Parts: sequence; structure tokens; C-alpha cells
Amino acid sequence: MAPSYFFLAVFLALVACQANASDPSPLQDFCVADKHSPVKVNGFACKDPMAVNADDFFKAAKLDEPRNTMHSKVGSNVTLINVMQLPGLNTLGISLARIDYAPLGENPPHTHPRATEILTVLEGTLYVGFVTSNPNNTLFAKVLNKGDVFVFPEGLIHFQFNPIHDKPAVAIAALSSQNPGAITIANAVFGSKPPISDDVLAKAFQVEKWTIDWLQAQFWENNHY
Repeated sequence: MAPSYFFLAVFLALVACQANASDPSPLQDFCVADKHSPVKVNGFACKDPMAVNADDFFKAAKLDEPRNTMHSKVGSNVTLINVMQLPGLNTLGISLARIDYAPLGENPPHTHPRATEILTVLEGTLYVGFVTSNPNNTLFAKVLNKGDVFVFPEGLIHFQFNPIHDKPAVAIAALSSQNPGAITIANAVFGSKPPISDDVLAKAFQVEKWTIDWLQAQFWENNHY
């Protein structure tokens, strides 16, 4: 193969890999997750199709019912429905979440390493946004009202905040992965186990070490239930 054709083939292969860098497309009608299978794969092995029934595609999630936000330090409650709760989602590349926000509550800055998210406001008002990658770190933000929709690109830091002091808000988010993952920035940086060296964080944030020590001593709560 001539060198030019070889490099063209390599380039096309890399492009194809990038184009398929999300959950793999199914090669059959369904692949219900078999969480008890000893086989280790990227995702879950398939349950025997002859043992599959309608309950594998169903969950009485009661997503119409308000969630408790009173015990959350950040004033939000994320109810995620992914492959762990609904095995029929395995290989289908989709999940969803109901998010409840107390007045002045927020879903703090976080990322989904494996999914794009599209958010729809069902009740109330939300100030939402995401930040692009280095070097620009551009903030794209918008105030959303009931019925509005906003998209957060895969892997980018984003947030939602209820700016109303006397009314809660509710949103539904759809995510492009059966298991999108969530990394809450403050929890990961200041609440890691074991903790990141305060020398490292003090230099990164350009603050005194005692400030980092104080932040690491806080209780970093998970608002995903």
C-alpha cells in the first residue's frame, strides 16, 4: 500500500473510532443486563432472551412525585434512572433523571464523562450553563422557564440553579448513555479519598493551605439518589 493510502486509512480509522466513542449500538433487538453474570464486559452481559420479560423494561419510578430536598446541603435531589435501575436499558445508550430544586437550590457544577444531557424545565425557573474546555473556558448560560430546553455537551462542566427564593423547580434530563456517570467538581477535588495533597490544591487554586484544609474538612454530599 502506498504511504499516502496508508495514512488515509489510518485517518479514516481514527475518525470512525471518534464517531463511535459513545455507548455501542445494539446488534440485536435488546440486551437486558444480566447483573449476576460472571462475564466482565464494557457494560453488562446479556440476559438469556428466553428469560426476559416485560418487567426488565419497566420501573415504577414514581417520577411524578416530588422528591425531598430539605436534607440536601446544596438544595437538590437527582433521581437517576439508568441501567442499574432498569436493566432493559443495557446497550440502548439512553437514561434519564428527575431533578428537584429547593428555592435557591442548585445542582452544583459537575460533568457526565460519558453523556450529552438535554434538560427540560417542568416547573419553576432555572439559571443553567456550561463551560467550554481550555484555553477559552467560555461560559454559555441562560435563564430557563417552564417548558424551556437546554443542552449540555458531553464531558463539559455544567450546573443548574433555582434563583427563586420562594418557589421550587423541577426538571427532567435525558442523557445519551445507559450509565452517564457524574463527577461533582467540588466533591472530586475537595472530598476525594484519600485527599489530594493540600500543597497541590493550594498551588492550583492560588490560595493558602489552610483554606484548602478547611474545604477538605467539609462534608461533601452526593445529591444523586
